[in-house]
Amino acid sequence: MLPQLSIGIFVRSQELAGSAIALLRDERYALTHMKSAMEFLGLLKHNYHLDCLVVEVDGDRRALLSKLQERSLFLPAVIFSPQPAEDGIPQPPPSDNFEAAPSTADNSQEQSCTFFYHPAEVQLPIARASEIAESIDRAIGQFLKLSTLVPVNNQSASVDATTQLTAQSLLSRQQRRLAEKLRERLGYLGVYYKRNSQIFLRNLSESDKQKFLEQLKSSYRDIVLHYFSEDSSVNNQIDEFVNLAFFADVAVTQIVEIHMELMEEFAKQLKLEGRSEEILLDYRLTLIDAIAHLCEMYRRSIPKEKSQPRE
Repeated sequence: MLPQLSIGIFVRSQELAGSAIALLRDERYALTHMKSAMEFLGLLKHNYHLDCLVVEVDGDRRALLSKLQERSLFLPAVIFSPQPAEDGIPQPPPSDNFEAAPSTADNSQEQSCTFFYHPAEVQLPIARASEIAESIDRAIGQFLKLSTLVPVNNQSASVDATTQLTAQSLLSRQQRRLAEKLRERLGYLGVYYKRNSQIFLRNLSESDKQKFLEQLKSSYRDIVLHYFSEDSSVNNQIDEFVNLAFFADVAVTQIVEIHMELMEEFAKQLKLEGRSEEILLDYRLTLIDAIAHLCEMYRRSIPKEKSQPRE
């Protein structure tokens, strides 16, 4: 059986909720109808593997979307709006393979921040609720194309580089998880990663650079401490570490340097305790694992060349 797309529905109107559930009652979808803010946040806190949110715009739900932004929790989203599309311009036609026009999300970012959650959301007038399935497809396609997250009110200058990198890392992680599910369903080829050179490590201020490297080293330390344990979360820790390094364009040599500094610290501690340092040799596997994941990310970031027609 093909994996289902997990859809979370959180709308005020019971009639609208019933209509959406009826329209999406299909083997493609696994539906979760959330009836309270507590249930909504609880689900996202304990089960972040929703594939798309369907939310109705009102004061309370806008506040909840702001909370998700603050926590850097981003998902494909269809936002029910009471108003028709701006200037009566129709939405682009949906695609049956989750592909969106390449510039859709990027164009949204260039415009003033008219979104409620993030630039790749799809705003669907309630009067066109019957288009919910197509809108979900479009929302997922646009989300997979999303390269950067624009803060509400465009206050990008007030957000420090480390926060931006963390949000970018979480976005990338969610995009990869969703792309993997779509690959199983449709043979989807994946997502190429666009990066913001302004938050590359070499372009950060000295204070931001130091703060970021401290976070990166702390993340790597956690991986080392749990690498040989039975804690399954270490794989997620490696993903988060690699995503942070990737979006900051950190060189592999910098990862090696972080590893060596950490091993020196551990060696000094073992020496004080009168224990052998040989155990640290095992952690070369940790370094190889992290570098392999990072190199794969860099490999994926290079767009595939289009085959040239034979003359």
